[in-house]
Amino acid sequence: MTRTPGIRVAVSTVIFSLRRTPGDERAAVVLPLVKRTRDPYEGRWALPGGWLDVAENLDAAAARTLAETTGLAPSYLEQLYAFGAVERSPSRVVSIVYWALVRPDEAESAEAQHNVAWFDAASLPPLAFDHAEIVDYALWRLRNKVGYSRIAHGLLPAEFTLAELREVYEAILGRRLDPANFRRQVDTSGTLIPTDDFRTGSHRPARLYRYNHDVELADRGPLPR
Repeated sequence: MTRTPGIRVAVSTVIFSLRRTPGDERAAVVLPLVKRTRDPYEGRWALPGGWLDVAENLDAAAARTLAETTGLAPSYLEQLYAFGAVERSPSRVVSIVYWALVRPDEAESAEAQHNVAWFDAASLPPLAFDHAEIVDYALWRLRNKVGYSRIAHGLLPAEFTLAELREVYEAILGRRLDPANFRRQVDTSGTLIPTDDFRTGSHRPARLYRYNHDVELADRGPLPR
């Protein structure tokens, strides 16, 4: 009888944030990658992650490996999928993949971490293992979920303008949204509460909003798609 090699379990995370490059019309969805320092795929970029410890649960492992590789503690962390194709690694590895959202100001804290760099999700370098497939799946989930959940909140501060909220949707969906139509759909969703504060700057003052956590979004219909 042939002895079956042991199967190892890893935990990886796709971390999304937004970044606006000077001169660009809209913000881009970005994610951090870690450069591998050993084989297989030495020198290639990969998703942050690590091995599951025998004494920890999956959520704890995802949080730990994120802290160790990027220094990030995301405001939104959810299990995405399990990837376990036989040919995905020279050894038998099953990866439990999470996805996370961090605000742009939080994302800056990862810049100083060793071997970590941020990339535009639309123009990634060649990735190790099947990580390109994993990122594509995470982007698909993000774009689908933004229409019926408060997931955009994970990329925003506690209070935000409607223009900032619309920018999140435009970055995720990859297209422009009509400002007036967007405002109407958000207003009828009942998910936002206007505050008495305004954001001031070079343009006219813009009212700040916050999410109404007492309202179930599913009962109010979809937000802009």
